[in-house]
Amino acid sequence: MGRAEERKARQRGARRAARPRPSGGAPATGSPSVAGPGGDGPTGVDPGGPGGPGGEDTAREGIPGASESGEGDGDGGRAARRARSAKPKRTGIRRFFTWKKLLGAFFSFILLGMLGFVVLYLVVDIPEGNAAAKLQSNVYKYSDGSLLARDGDGDVNREIIDLDKIPKPVQRTFVAAENKSFYKDSGVDLKGTARGVLNTLAGKGKQGGSTITQQYVKNYYLTQDQTVSRKLKELVISLKVDREKSKDDILAGYLNTVYYGRGAYGIQAAAQAYYGVDAEKLNVAQGAYLAALLQAPSSYDWAVATPTGKKLVRERWDYVLNNMVEQGWLDSAERDRLTFPKPHGPKPDPEMKGQTGYLVRAANEAIEAQLVKEGYTKSEAEAQLKAGGYTITLNIDPKKQRQLEKAVDKKLNDKLKPGKDKADARVQAGAVSVDPKTGGVVAMYGGRDYLKHFTNNATRADYQPASTFKPLILAAALEQGAKTQEGRPITADTIYSGRSKRPVKGSDIGFAPPNEDGHSYGPVTVQTAMNKSINSVFAQMGVDVDMDKVLETAGKLGMDVKGLPAVPAQTLGSMGASPLEMAGAYATLDNHGKKVTPQLVKSVEHKDRSIDLPDAIGDEVISRGAADSVTSVLTGVVDDGTARASVRDASNRKGQSVAGKTGTSDDNKSAWFVGYTPKLVTSVGLFGEQPENDGELKRGQQVSMKGAGGKPRVDGGSFPAEVWAAYTFNATGSRTKFKLDTDMGSGVEAPPEPTTQAPRTPTAPPTETDDEDKDKPTTRPPSTKPPTTKPPTTPPTTPPTTPTTPTDPPTTPTTPPPTWGIPDDPDDRADRSDRAD
Repeated sequence: MGRAEERKARQRGARRAARPRPSGGAPATGSPSVAGPGGDGPTGVDPGGPGGPGGEDTAREGIPGASESGEGDGDGGRAARRARSAKPKRTGIRRFFTWKKLLGAFFSFILLGMLGFVVLYLVVDIPEGNAAAKLQSNVYKYSDGSLLARDGDGDVNREIIDLDKIPKPVQRTFVAAENKSFYKDSGVDLKGTARGVLNTLAGKGKQGGSTITQQYVKNYYLTQDQTVSRKLKELVISLKVDREKSKDDILAGYLNTVYYGRGAYGIQAAAQAYYGVDAEKLNVAQGAYLAALLQAPSSYDWAVATPTGKKLVRERWDYVLNNMVEQGWLDSAERDRLTFPKPHGPKPDPEMKGQTGYLVRAANEAIEAQLVKEGYTKSEAEAQLKAGGYTITLNIDPKKQRQLEKAVDKKLNDKLKPGKDKADARVQAGAVSVDPKTGGVVAMYGGRDYLKHFTNNATRADYQPASTFKPLILAAALEQGAKTQEGRPITADTIYSGRSKRPVKGSDIGFAPPNEDGHSYGPVTVQTAMNKSINSVFAQMGVDVDMDKVLETAGKLGMDVKGLPAVPAQTLGSMGASPLEMAGAYATLDNHGKKVTPQLVKSVEHKDRSIDLPDAIGDEVISRGAADSVTSVLTGVVDDGTARASVRDASNRKGQSVAGKTGTSDDNKSAWFVGYTPKLVTSVGLFGEQPENDGELKRGQQVSMKGAGGKPRVDGGSFPAEVWAAYTFNATGSRTKFKLDTDMGSGVEAPPEPTTQAPRTPTAPPTETDDEDKDKPTTRPPSTKPPTTKPPTTPPTTPPTTPTTPTDPPTTPTTPPPTWGIPDDPDDRADRSDRAD
């Protein structure tokens, strides 16, 4: 071997000695020194180590000088390899956490849990039933502490019956609804219970998963409390009950203890409450309704349910029957023949007459909604409240409540003759009054009498708010700093075309709304458009702002806009809304943009638990400048618009500052006035509802109010505004003025410049957004054009605080009132011809 080869061999040996080796002395895979018996394949055995197939001699064979290097590799090399194979010492927190320790801790936890459950199973016995014994009355009080009502006296509307008194198909409707595996399971749903425990620990409350056995145990043996200890007891007792009692006994106990609504506990009481028959007379369709009802008794009660509630309970009813077919308990052909069995109306409780029932029920609904937020299901929340023991104080001011009832009677009910006139019988009234500084609902009117009309007209949200939605469009425009299609900032003085049926520009969806009675107004300012409630202007403004932004602003102000399509037609207020909802939106404007969520309930007290109520006053949702600008514009509706005859000229106004808006929906099915002073916000709505079945008209159907009270049409400026004025000017106390941070609209003095500006937008002169009306002689504006240089003493485009005429203000101080003009609004004509005072 030449010197070059010897040098290469020594280098290879040095590399092998320096190469790191895995623990155990094995060289890295692929090392030249690793070979099998044939010398040409890796084996993972060190040829130079002890026990290697070739030993050290094989490694040194044919290599001069290998004996010296081999000696060093024999002792020192092995020591080096042992040093290299030693693991680094763990430091810090890694000393305490290894896979072995973590797995050991996990299995130890599981073992301890199992042992704990065994101990719990041995310790916890089935207690005596206590549901009936714990029922108490709920006490309802006015804001001053005086008694409003006492709901119940501790007696329970329950009659225990044997299971054989309940038809087998009816029994199975409940199993199909609540627990299809009831006849096969062990009484518990471990997955659902584990989820419930974890949700409780996480503060999310319960989210379903209980079997019929568990529900029976919870209703009869335990409480509705959302605690881990209660859930664990429920699990253990359910297992024991399932072992010690038959399925028929458990089902009978469940059907006799569960709450069905209308104060009915047990299926016998429910059968009487909803269908006026004993349980043994129920058919499968009726049983399916009662079974569907358990998910949310009040919300699914057909007599008082909202359209959404009726839709949901119908779907639940279908679900129950379809499950019965799936389980082989109902023939599919018979299922197809079944029709939904509408229940009878609830029996009146004499203590709930007049407005009392509306107030108590609205308070209960508010508390139940809060319990649901805390993690209860709807049925649990209702049962929890129905169990009693609560002292519930409302924000209702007894004096203001009486004043509101008196105003509705004097200005509306006394003028209607529902027993003689069909049009009068169709009118339903609802009203809500809110303190904008606290958010408290200080007065509420739900209808003539709770015992005669169970639906609360103050909280129902199935009628259109109509033009009362227009101020929210303007609020969105000002908040967004929106501009017209021509790029001009939208302010109170921006000029729009008021032509009836004018197609909107800038929208992919065609829309050309008519103005009321088809009136065309020509070019008008936004202020005038609000005063006269001109549809074409606000349809275009909604497109200019972007309807998504309009609905977003409406939602921030307090309206429920979830799921509403962002289309131009929404500018006419075509969605549903309640007087309570509209009062909240306007209260936010009155509160300078800080969110107001009206609160009927002031406090809830119970010896065993507490219910935390949400804050009524929230953060700023629109800027003060935008909110105050809208308020300023809305003062013009009162002083020179659709409400002037009823509100501005009311004998008891006495200088009180007022902002508000009228609204009249399509075909006169609803009429509104929502207005406010610095201290009080009140929403009044009238709704056309068919009182009884009459040919094709069904009871509860929305109908026109035309002809009611002897009026050709019930406008927002008539009965609603009159009720509002009669109540507000008596209830508001000392007279106050708005403190507005704005320089636009009728509520402020005329500024020194010819135009004003919206918040966050540069000053710009009033501009016409449409030139198409200029050539029309009946709608052409006065010949005097807006100034382009030095303005006159009185701005030509901003109406004075107190208008000199019922139409637009003159162009200059010396110019006579224009007669080219804007026709009287139909609301105003109806008011003048039909006013009684």
